[in-house]
Amino acid sequence: MKRVTRRERQLLWIGSSRKDYGEFPPKVQEAFGFELFLAQTGQHPPSAKPLKGMGSGVLELIDVFDGDAYRAVYTVRFEAAVYVLPSFMKKSKQGIKTPQSDIELIKRRLRDAELHYRANKPETNDERI
Repeated sequence: MKRVTRRERQLLWIGSSRKDYGEFPPKVQEAFGFELFLAQTGQHPPSAKPLKGMGSGVLELIDVFDGDAYRAVYTVRFEAAVYVLPSFMKKSKQGIKTPQSDIELIKRRLRDAELHYRANKPETNDERI
């Protein structure tokens, strides 16, 4: 039986997302780290949900630990990279809706990811991806 190997996408962090992620509790980092790895290998992480209003390819991971909700938003819109946009502890006490200020941050970082990807598109076999 032939084994199918998946090409791993590069994991890139926009803005302060990596620093913010590093401040999460270790158990949250471990859970999100595994799920981001799944995204890198083209799989759909079990807890990933599309982020409403952002179009296709923008997903959100959510974990609750010790009464706090942690989120990491990432995009798989690019063939060769997964970009982590923001990582944050949800501070709003008004239900599950993402605050507008966080939505605006996500939109800005998504634009930054698009610009970065266009400027740094990897080449393989003389073919742009």
